[in-house]
Amino acid sequence: MAIKIRLARGGSKKRPFYRIVAADSRMPRDGRFIEKLGTYNPLLPKDSEERVKMDMERVQYWMDQGAQPTDRISRFLEAAGVLNKKERANMKKAEPGKKAKERAEEKAAKAAAAEGADAE
Repeated sequence: MAIKIRLARGGSKKRPFYRIVAADSRMPRDGRFIEKLGTYNPLLPKDSEERVKMDMERVQYWMDQGAQPTDRISRFLEAAGVLNKKERANMKKAEPGKKAKERAEEKAAKAAAAEGADAE
């Protein structure tokens, strides 16, 4: 049985509230879970201690049993000092697309040509 430590969503529409749970990876996100390990309330300020609450002993127990934390949970555990920081792949989401790069190169070439004409 593949165990994951993940978030299960609760709360009403546009008011998210999450439970941190240990669950079988085959179960639905908000479905059956094995144990509730904590809570996460993204609506609270980032510096608030109430934003993320976890029972670290139980989290450590499940990780010793082979449970894999999801990306968001592993970030919480890194912030708590339980896990070492991982190298994350930068997916180059901020990099412009091919067409935008071509347009920028054309614009730079036109600007250089105009600057060269002004120098003469």
